[in-house]
Amino acid sequence: MPIGTPFHDRTFALCESLNYREWSGYYAVSAYETHHDHEYNAIRNAAALIDISPLFKYRLTGKDATRLVDRVITRDMRKVSVGQVIYTPWCDEHGKVIDDGTVSRLEENVYRWTAADPSLRWFTQNAIGLDVQIEDISQTTAALALQGPTSASLLKSIVKDADIANLKYFRATKATIDRVRVEISRTGYTGDLGYEIWVDADQALHLWDLLVERGRPFDIKPAGMLALDVARIEAGLLLIGIDFNSSKKALIEDQKYSPFEMGLGRLVHLDKSRFVGQQALIEESKRGAAKKIVGLEIDWTEVERRYEAVGLPPAVSPIASRVAVPLFSGGKQIGKATSTTWSPVLKKMIALATVQREDAKTGSTIEIEITVEAVRHRVPAKVTSTPFYNPKHKISVPV
Repeated sequence: MPIGTPFHDRTFALCESLNYREWSGYYAVSAYETHHDHEYNAIRNAAALIDISPLFKYRLTGKDATRLVDRVITRDMRKVSVGQVIYTPWCDEHGKVIDDGTVSRLEENVYRWTAADPSLRWFTQNAIGLDVQIEDISQTTAALALQGPTSASLLKSIVKDADIANLKYFRATKATIDRVRVEISRTGYTGDLGYEIWVDADQALHLWDLLVERGRPFDIKPAGMLALDVARIEAGLLLIGIDFNSSKKALIEDQKYSPFEMGLGRLVHLDKSRFVGQQALIEESKRGAAKKIVGLEIDWTEVERRYEAVGLPPAVSPIASRVAVPLFSGGKQIGKATSTTWSPVLKKMIALATVQREDAKTGSTIEIEITVEAVRHRVPAKVTSTPFYNPKHKISVPV
């Protein structure tokens, strides 16, 4: 039975639709209103407030904390300074991804680590012989994502003891918001300008009330998972269990993914000190990945034509699809689209997909299956790089 997050007393009162889902044992709002259009528009045009407390969160301390992080993740911690946040995968001994998340270096040997799946056991196993303390702070730390073009202006108006104006992309700072101590990172899962705010769970409601009250001039609006799903696909951000699988949960070998297959080769530092899966990834880097996650732009004209042929207007759900559909080339299946959505900002139908290596060339055309009136059709789709949507204000210094 799910339970409420530290913000549940506020989100429940605002959730007119009563449209919820379960996320890591918590109630998560799918959409506050009957439709999520206003919530999506807040992400792209104003400020959206998203409860991300169900993330698994860990705090690592001790003189060997850096050694542990470096042992587990694929990135080189020697290149990460205090105050910096990194996105990274971590792998099993075969070089297959267990999970991905963010690691924030808060002090020289103090880290906050977020994950989609429970990771305490894996971290503890790899900490044998090291002087490091691993604390699961998932229940004691609440988190909000404040995302959208006006989010920086809102934060600057309420934070007086931290330089929000000059907080760079993927950096973190400590701050005070109306006597509440928080940590703010310039990160997010929307592909837009945004921040994530970390606070003690017992201060969560006070923080929410302050952000909502002071955020009115900035058009702040709470947003749920349906709006977030559309935004993260536009940003080309992958979702575990949908676009890739944890190697710990995969039932067959083909369900597992390496960082190279996920398009995250830039995050694999093979020349750093030993880390879990390193040798397997060195070998894969030489032979090349067997498959790859790519972006797709679906030919909307052809979709319209299929509907017109049966006398119907084209119909596409505003809700992103997480149902895998087959992809074809030369008459044979070559992969699957895993996340598909109509992009309101791009006015395109887009998808994240896994295809065989030989079909992953940017600009090439393949076919995706669509169903119209219970009849299956194949329409063209162009392979494209991601992100689909990447506004300049996401990483530029806010004014």
